[in-house]
Amino acid sequence: MPIFSLPNEYGIGSFGKESYNFIDYLKSAGQKIWQILPLVQTGYGNSPYSSVCSYSFNPYYISVDALLSDGLVTENEASFARCEKNGYIDYSNLYAVRYPLLRKAFSRFNKEDKDFTEFIKDKDYLDYALFMALKFASGQKHFYEWDFEYKYRNKEALDGFINDYKEEILFWQFVQYLAKSQWLKLKEYANKKGISIVGDMPLYVALDSVDVWKNPELFKLDENLMPKKVAGVPPDYFCSDGQLWGNPVYDYNQHLSDNFSWWTERISKVLDIYDYVRIDHFRALDRYYEVDAWRTDAKEGEWICVPSEELFTALHFKIDKERIIAEDLGIIDDGVRNLLKSVGYPGMKVLSFAFNGEENNLYLPQNIEENSICYTGTHDNDTLIGLINSCTDWDKNNLIRGVQKSLSIFGIDGSVDTSEDLSRAIIELGLSTKSKLFVLPMQDLLRRGTEYRINEPGTVKDQNWAVRFVEEDFNPTIAKLYNNLTKRYNR
Repeated sequence: MPIFSLPNEYGIGSFGKESYNFIDYLKSAGQKIWQILPLVQTGYGNSPYSSVCSYSFNPYYISVDALLSDGLVTENEASFARCEKNGYIDYSNLYAVRYPLLRKAFSRFNKEDKDFTEFIKDKDYLDYALFMALKFASGQKHFYEWDFEYKYRNKEALDGFINDYKEEILFWQFVQYLAKSQWLKLKEYANKKGISIVGDMPLYVALDSVDVWKNPELFKLDENLMPKKVAGVPPDYFCSDGQLWGNPVYDYNQHLSDNFSWWTERISKVLDIYDYVRIDHFRALDRYYEVDAWRTDAKEGEWICVPSEELFTALHFKIDKERIIAEDLGIIDDGVRNLLKSVGYPGMKVLSFAFNGEENNLYLPQNIEENSICYTGTHDNDTLIGLINSCTDWDKNNLIRGVQKSLSIFGIDGSVDTSEDLSRAIIELGLSTKSKLFVLPMQDLLRRGTEYRINEPGTVKDQNWAVRFVEEDFNPTIAKLYNNLTKRYNR
C-alpha cells in the first residue's frame, strides 16, 4: 500500500491519521509487514522512482491535520487544500495548493525550536535545500542549465547564494524536517504495533537531482554534465524498442576508487528509515544495460559488468544484509542468479507471471523456494482481477489449468469459475508457498480491477502513481477474513 493511495481529504495520502488507521487495520488483519513505495519527492510524471533527491521525503506526505493542530495553518487555509475524496490524485492541483500552504506554515514556525536547530546543524539536507532554492531562483530550470558557477558548484558563488537566500533555503530544510519527523513518529507507532516497514530503494537516480549535481564524477557524464550513457533494458516480448529510462549510469571505476562510499552511505540512510529495504532493479548490480544518450530507443546498447564482489563486500561491512530484499525481475541470467546466491538476499516470486503453461516456471507456487518473497503482483503489474479479465482465451485456459493443478498439489479446495474465484485461489496459493514472506497488494485483497493499477511502465498517464482508496475500503469484515486466512496457512 503506497502512502499516496491512503484515503485523505487533502487529495493524497499522508503521514497523518490515515496512516495510523491503516497500521491499526493491518494489526486487526493479523499482519506484521507493511510494504510501501519510495517516500522521495517526485517530479515530472510523479514517479517515486525519479526524484530530485534520493534521500528526500515527499512534501505532499506532510500531514495537513498536524499543521492545523500545531497552529501552523488556520482552518480557513487548510480548507483550500481539501478536495474530493474520490478519483485519482490531481498532482497539478497539489502543486498549486500545497506549497503555498507549507510556506504559510513556515512563516509561523518557531525557527528557534531546539529539535529544528539540531536538524539544521546536522546539514543533512543542506544540499537538497540549496538545490531546491537554486531551482526556484532559476525559474525551475534543470541544474545543468544553471549559470556556470552554480552548475559546477563554485564555492564562492554558492556561499553568496546561501547568504542571499537564507530564508528560502531554510524553508526547504523545514519541509524535510517536518516530513522526516512525521515519518519517524509513524514508523515508531507501526513498530510498537508489531508492524515492520519494508521500504523501496530505486537503483538509479534522476539526472536532474541533488545526487548527480553533488557527485557528477560518479556518473558517466560529459564536460557539460550531460549523460554520455543512459540506463534502460533491451527489446523483449513486451516492448520491441526496449525501454529507454534516461537515467545516467554509474561510473563504477570511480565508485571502486573510494570503496563504494556513496553506495554504503546511501543504503545506510535508507535503512535508517525502514526496517527492511527492497533494492529495485537488482539485476543491474551484476550487469547493467547502457545506451548512448543520443539514441531514441534502447535497441542498440551494451551490457556492462559491475564489480559486484567488491561492492557487496564494502556494503556488508557497513550494513545488516538480513534487512535487504532483491527485486530480481526482468532479464535474469546465471550472473544475476549467482550474485543473488552469494549475497543471500531473498528474491521476488510474482504469481502473475506463474501460470503460462510451463511446468518449470520458477514462479509457480510449487516451484518457489523458501529464501524468497512471494507477491501476487508488483506496482508495475495489472491487478489480479485486471490481469484475469484481460486474458485471451488461450491465456485464460493456461491460467485456469495452472491454478487448478497448483491447488491440487497443495491440497486446497477452491472454485475457479469466476474472476473473483481465480483471484481468491491465487492468493491462497501465495499463502501456501514456502516463501518466507507473502506480500499482497491491497488492490488484490479487495479484488479491484485495472482502474486500480498503480503504474503502467513506459507510459506517462494521469492514472500512474495516482490510485486512491476511500475509508470504506478498509472493511473490518475483510480484515477478519484475512486474519483467519493468515492463521490457516500459519503465516
